Order: sequence, then C-alpha cells, then structure tokens
Amino acid sequence: MNPGLPPLALTGATGFVGRRVLALAATDSGRPVRALTRRPQPPQPGVEWVLGDLTDIRALARLCHGAAAVLHIAGVVNAADAAGFRAGNVTGTANILAAATTVPRFVHVSSLAAREPSLSMYGASKADGDALVMASARDWVIVRPPGVYGPGDAEMRDLFSLARFGLGLAPGGADARIGLIHVDDLARALLALTDGGPSHEILEIDDGSGGYAHADHAAAIGRALGRSRVRMIPIGNGVLDTAAAAASRVAGWQGKLPKLSRDRARYLAHPDWTARGGNGRLSAIWQPSISLDEGMADTVRDYRARGWL
Repeated sequence: MNPGLPPLALTGATGFVGRRVLALAATDSGRPVRALTRRPQPPQPGVEWVLGDLTDIRALARLCHGAAAVLHIAGVVNAADAAGFRAGNVTGTANILAAATTVPRFVHVSSLAAREPSLSMYGASKADGDALVMASARDWVIVRPPGVYGPGDAEMRDLFSLARFGLGLAPGGADARIGLIHVDDLARALLALTDGGPSHEILEIDDGSGGYAHADHAAAIGRALGRSRVRMIPIGNGVLDTAAAAASRVAGWQGKLPKLSRDRARYLAHPDWTARGGNGRLSAIWQPSISLDEGMADTVRDYRARGWL
C-alpha cells in the first residue's frame, strides 16, 4: 500500500464483491481506498471509511474528493417495486456521478440483466443507470459481470444445498447457458480498470469459458461436494412463476423480500446469460485465473467453514 497515492473511491464496499475488492486492493493496486458505508466499520489498513449512502450528497462529496478513480459497485438487486430498483440503481448512480465530476476515471459495475431490460424491473433499472454513465462527460467504463460466486456468496447457496442431495435446477430450457466468474477474478478486473484500460465501453467478462449449460454448473458443484452425479430438474417458466408467487406470499407474511421474486424469475428463465467479448478487450491488463472446479472447491471450503453446508 502506498499512502502517497490518491485514493480509490469505492461504493458497495461492505457487499460480496466490494469486500473482495478491499481485501485485494493493497496487493493488486497498491492504492489506498476510501469506502462508503452505511454503518461504522472496524479499522482496516489502507481503508478510510466514509459514513453515508448513495442519497447522502455530502458523504459522496467526501468520498470522491481528490480520488484517482471511482469504483461504483453498490446497487439494489431485490426490491418490492420498480421505484425501489430505480432509487438504488438509477438515482444512486446519478448521485455518485454528480459527486465525481472532478474524478478522472469512473468504473461502473452493472449486470448482464441490463442487456435485456424488458425482462425485469431490475434489468431495466441497471440499463437506465448504465445510460446515465454513458451520457456523462468523463472517462468511464461499464463492467457487466455474469453470475458471480465464491467464498461468502449467499446468492448461490441454495444451489449448493440442492447438490448435496444430488439435484440441480435447469431454468430457461435444455439449451440455456450462463456465464460465471469467481469473485476474486472479478475484483482483480475492476481494480485493474481503475488504473486504465478500455474507455467508453461496456465490457461483459467471465471466467474465460464462454459459458456453461446449467448441467455443467451443477456437475461442478457436485464434484466440489464429492458427488459423482447430479440429476437435473427442468424448471419451465410456469413452474418458476408459480414458485416465485408462492415465495412472494411467504416473504410478505414475514415482512421480507422474497429471494425468488417474480421479477427475478422472469430473467432467470432467459436462455442466454453468457458474456460477450469483454475478456479479449481486457487481455492486456487482466485475464481470469480461477477455473470453475477450483472456484467451486474454494466456495465449498468456505461454506463448510461457515456452517452453511
């Protein structure tokens, strides 16, 4: 870590991807980090915490002051309605862009869901946030990762629990394909981009595989768990919608948001969530290094240590 360098301004620092960016920042970029947080955090070497959120204009100004780059990871992945998605993914992005007018580089983390905005409120909000970044008068780059997994990820935990019993889910039809990337590979790509690389581009990146059938993904989870075979269960759109409706009712009774919402079910059923071309554009500054089997084994070790499996 070189404290003489101007800091990297980071949103989403306490989330799944942001935590790995913080952990790798010292070794990969040598740059100190100024990180936004809603709640007080314990001291961390090389990290200056800024208390606030994406609605706090003063906190965002402190976050961005004198920064070499902004890495905007924060966003809303689950909300009760379109207004909730827009507040986090559109208004929040507008606020950080306004605070970062003098910052030389803006790296924006989006989602492959933004490629198909008509499928979900989430995808539409991410696409609208991307549009704000593209319209800004600065050196920007947008990264749209596919499914991100690794130690500490709670989103794919249910798939690992199913695979323990030799089962896997296949939404989107027999030919559906998904892209994947280990969280450490994604974090390293984002850190590399804060120092330069492609500009005014949308980059879809993955683990270098080009994508997987759901059966390939489930089989890799099974291998990491020591299972020789995982039986796939096809999940049609009707089943997904029914399951989402039931999950929404149960979550509503509990006063929570459902993990499988109707909005999420609509884009899960899409047959092509593979990344297109971003790895090649980044080859001069970054290449993925974690294979699917290595990453799944890493994730299983972490889940077992946490008592999640």
